[in-house]
Amino acid sequence: MKLGIHFANFTLPGGTGALASTLAGTARAAEEGGCSHFTLMDHWFQMEELATAQDPMLEGYTSLGYLAGLTETMTLGLLVTGVTYRHPGLLAKTVTTLDVLSGGRAQLGIGAAWYEREHKGLGVPFPPLSERFERLEETLQICHQMWSDDDGPYDGRYYRLAETVCSPPPVQQPRPRILVGGSGERKTLRLVARYADACNLFATDPAEVAHKIEVLNRHCDAESRDPATIEKTILGMLNPLDDVDVFLTAMEEYARFGVDLVEVMPMGPDPVAWVTQVTEQIVPRLGEL
Repeated sequence: MKLGIHFANFTLPGGTGALASTLAGTARAAEEGGCSHFTLMDHWFQMEELATAQDPMLEGYTSLGYLAGLTETMTLGLLVTGVTYRHPGLLAKTVTTLDVLSGGRAQLGIGAAWYEREHKGLGVPFPPLSERFERLEETLQICHQMWSDDDGPYDGRYYRLAETVCSPPPVQQPRPRILVGGSGERKTLRLVARYADACNLFATDPAEVAHKIEVLNRHCDAESRDPATIEKTILGMLNPLDDVDVFLTAMEEYARFGVDLVEVMPMGPDPVAWVTQVTEQIVPRLGEL
């Protein structure tokens, strides 16, 4: 099993002036420690579950572009892009730019979006959930088309593109990897089976994750898709440093269900030190699972 770092908390000592160096230092510590992925949130206000809406939050793709120039091996992405925030054609170009400048390390993580307060606060339309899922599927179709040899039109219900030109093309071939985030059994996991290379599930309980993977496998059967071609990832809810053995025992159970990657969130006021400790204590043993 691989380890990724999900950097979510920008309320750190030193204030705004320290954000760039802290983010850079955390990413470097993650890469040097053997992490395979480094992700950020796609939010404009901080999540109220983590802090307050007034706490610091950096725009995701700008931040990933900054990290692309400071790292060499880790996959970079958002966990996950809100489908409502960017026109699909421009999103495909944004991820392509990240892929080119990172040397083929971009991942499009995407989901149906949910944080109504930041939509309303910044004047972004927030359609009903059913429409957001319809827009999500069209966005996935557009990205697939823009990352193919077909530069012709796309005519959907919500999006119409006269030309799906994407030059230069991504470095990754045939395209950047796509991760669909969420655990919805009827819509989200069906979209994973149809369009994505990876899924991300909340690691609330091993039995629940095992059930979601079973549902995904059924969707794969309906799509004539080999489930083994889809990377299963989880966002870990435990702090590994609370008890390394307990954390690894839990991850061993997830690995038995086919989970390939766990992402953990730095905790405390010093994310660089936290990531350094986690990678030293976790990565070698996690790689054996």
